[in-house]
Amino acid sequence: MPDNILPSTILGLPFAAAVLVWLLRSRGRNLAVWLMTGTALLGLLLSLWLYPAVAGGGALRQVMPWVPGLGLDLVLRVDGFGWLFMLLVCGIGLLVGIYARYYMPADDPLTSFFALLLAFMGSMLGIVMSGNVIQLVFFWELTSLFSFLLIGYWHHGASARDGARMALVVTSGGGLCLLAGMLLLGHIAGSYDLDAILAAGDAVRAHPWYTPTLLLILLGAFTKSAQFPFHFWLPQAMSAPTPVSAYLHSATMVKAGVFLLVRFWPVLGGTEEWFWIVGGTGLVTLVLGAYSAMFEQDLKGVLAYSTISHLGLITMLVGLGSALGVVAAIFHIVNHATFKASLFMAAGAVDHEAGTRDLRKLGGLRRVMPVTATLALVAAAAMAGVPLLNGFLSKEMFFAETLAGRHGPLLDVLSVVIAVAASAFGVTYSIRFVRGVFFGRMASCLPRQPHEPPLWMRVPIGLLALACLLVGVLPARVIGPSLRVAASAVLGAGHLPDYSLAIWHGLTTPLLMSVCAFAAGCLLFAALRRRFDGFEATPLTGRLSGKRMFERVLAVLAADIPRRIERRYPSRRLQPQLLLIVLLALVAGTLAATSAPFGFRPRWSSVDPAFALLWLLGAACAIGAASQAKFHRLAALVLTGGAGLVSCVSFVWLSAPDLAATQLLVEVVTTILILLGLRWLPKRIEGLAPESRAHRFRRRRDVFIAMAVGLGVASLAYAAMMHPVADSISRFFLERAYTEGGGHNVVNVILVDFRGFDTLGEISVLAIVALTVFALLRRFRPAAESIRAPFQPQRQVAPDAEEAAHAVDRSLTDYLMIPGLIIQLMFPVILLFGLHLFLRGHDLPGGGFVAGITVAVALILLYMARGARWVEAHLRVLPVRWIGLGLLLAVGTGLGSLAFGRPFLTSYFRYAELPVLGKLPLASAVLFDLGVFAVVVGATTLMLIALAHQSLRRPRQPADLPGGQG
Repeated sequence: MPDNILPSTILGLPFAAAVLVWLLRSRGRNLAVWLMTGTALLGLLLSLWLYPAVAGGGALRQVMPWVPGLGLDLVLRVDGFGWLFMLLVCGIGLLVGIYARYYMPADDPLTSFFALLLAFMGSMLGIVMSGNVIQLVFFWELTSLFSFLLIGYWHHGASARDGARMALVVTSGGGLCLLAGMLLLGHIAGSYDLDAILAAGDAVRAHPWYTPTLLLILLGAFTKSAQFPFHFWLPQAMSAPTPVSAYLHSATMVKAGVFLLVRFWPVLGGTEEWFWIVGGTGLVTLVLGAYSAMFEQDLKGVLAYSTISHLGLITMLVGLGSALGVVAAIFHIVNHATFKASLFMAAGAVDHEAGTRDLRKLGGLRRVMPVTATLALVAAAAMAGVPLLNGFLSKEMFFAETLAGRHGPLLDVLSVVIAVAASAFGVTYSIRFVRGVFFGRMASCLPRQPHEPPLWMRVPIGLLALACLLVGVLPARVIGPSLRVAASAVLGAGHLPDYSLAIWHGLTTPLLMSVCAFAAGCLLFAALRRRFDGFEATPLTGRLSGKRMFERVLAVLAADIPRRIERRYPSRRLQPQLLLIVLLALVAGTLAATSAPFGFRPRWSSVDPAFALLWLLGAACAIGAASQAKFHRLAALVLTGGAGLVSCVSFVWLSAPDLAATQLLVEVVTTILILLGLRWLPKRIEGLAPESRAHRFRRRRDVFIAMAVGLGVASLAYAAMMHPVADSISRFFLERAYTEGGGHNVVNVILVDFRGFDTLGEISVLAIVALTVFALLRRFRPAAESIRAPFQPQRQVAPDAEEAAHAVDRSLTDYLMIPGLIIQLMFPVILLFGLHLFLRGHDLPGGGFVAGITVAVALILLYMARGARWVEAHLRVLPVRWIGLGLLLAVGTGLGSLAFGRPFLTSYFRYAELPVLGKLPLASAVLFDLGVFAVVVGATTLMLIALAHQSLRRPRQPADLPGGQG
């Protein structure tokens, strides 16, 4: 396979496997395991294959056009640093997959778990392989999304749900800051391409916007890597399954932040701001995490806080501003990933076999779990920095950097003291981890009888512990070449500092610091050994709970502020809020109009009297609707439909049949939607007598505001249409619709070709809105006695819920004055008409959107005429699947163009000669339009049928609603 397509292959493998695992979920857990481990193994082998391409210090690039007009391309870039991370992501992912097979409960099918784990693996690979910073942010947020789903995988537990929500809010909020920082960085550098930005370091650091850009990017990095003051989310995420913790919280997700710091060190580093913010944050996090880890009672809690501490160590190394600090940071990233993943798996094995992670209940397990105890002892010693293990080497490099002394005597001495103290804390919690679980008196009254875990649960732990030992004994041979390649990619081959990976450097100051730290840690453990079990919270810092502050902020934003607003502006109606919004829009429009002269005069002579009469009729309908809303809502709805029909006729008058058809069908759907929702509207509040002066003033005020806003919008539209321009954009589309889009229907060609990316975003929003409406309706249950016909507000119905529901069905059929059988016979005709609109859409008025609404109207009419129970007994409607299929088809069409080296969603067309049908146009945009059709059918039907279930039938269970099982 050519090297230039390997990056896309490696990136696409996990996502393809995730979809395959999900589709084959009925085949059992063994197939899911094989797909997970096989994908990770293949990704690891392909990554190793790329070593010759990056060994010389270069970068392998694969560019696929995405949106060339905006300067955005899908760029996959693999250099030595990204390559090293690819090995970590795929290698540890392989071991986690093997481990999870035996760790997860036997009744768990594992398909959802492995599908999410594979999708997360692909997202992490996307971060380290991104050659475009906007693309990097996209994958960055994907990791936040999939980590949320993985942390909350056991969602039956409140702690898992809370931890997942906290992780999502913190990391995705940091991702938004990162996006803003990347936009500024790309603006300063003049490009969003990573190579161009890395080459513009001097210009970026000298720019006036350097400080805000740096702060925004650091917020993204600090939140993801759990740096102070955002460290609190990581311990709360320990309710996740242990394979998730071993993967996300040791080797991948939390490493994304420090990856970002190292990646942009050549651009943003080397300044005073960088030193104080990055170095200071890393120093505080290093000490706070190590100190808190000593007093944790939960095994995974100890590992979580120790992870925070080691991430702070890496951040501090990057913040020191030296090239050797960057080398040491990269080295410790790899070392920490190996020993921490091993320790998480060992903790999971203990929990799996003993049934608890509480250190106060454990002890003496080395007698029944000798192999696990030995492997955990090796990994914990590496974490503590014991010689002949990998942690000792990178920690010695850390001590050497703190001794370099570049920022004044006081600060240099303080850094050395804090580094030794944090390292001593690390020795203490490492000893407590091993001694509290595996040594001492044998624990009694455990939830389970402990014994060695299955062999294939111990194999991943053993391989990672072996890696710790091999790197510690043979560092130059085992990790030396990979470290040099990664460091050269960040610093440049010509700027690589001198460093040594030898085991013995003589009696040096860093060695003395290591000895002092180890001795102090042992003495501290001996002094506090009998008191550790009595600590329910961390001394001194226990009250400064980040979790408590986070929950308080959420409570203020989600409850306190809205409650105060509600008390200050109490109202049960939406009209006052709507009035305020309209007034603000009117004021803003007036201010803009006063400073921007339109420069046009109305051409009254060109007004057609018939057209003017048509619009007078539409205005009369609108005024009538406003006046009837007080007395008869159904009459107001009919008059509103009349105003909509006037708009349809206007589009036909102005030679816009596509818009007319769309407007007409949307008018039908909207009318049905309001009809179904009429009974939910609250009764009119009799706060004012109809004859009162205040009531008359309010009515006149509303009429005046409505007329002012309507006149303003009409004037703006008229000015835009009549403004003289040198060249209209319409000419561009008219000239290229057929030659470049292959269609005569310019409107449809614009939607599915020229502005297909916008349409993809619009149908995605439509899908989200439909799912949101459905979720809200699932949680709203009208009382059984309140069920009545939405078209007859005053009708008395039977008190029994079932009889009331049938009364509703009969009232609907009677109101339509069309027998249900007639609509049933019309149903296939309407479907055929929708198919006709879809097939002719590229050359004649029609298209996927109009066809989708037509089919949705047919379905909802059948529901209204026959009732939900009859329809679902004879016709299986799965709108959620329609939505998913449509989105996949639309995205797949765009990705298909990338496979041929064209920009995303580039359309291809040609004419085909068929034996019987003759010459027919074939365009790839038809597939995209088919996706639009499916999403529109699914979204519209989901909303209307869910509303019909609530309005026409008795209250039902969530699974009874459409999509509950689909």
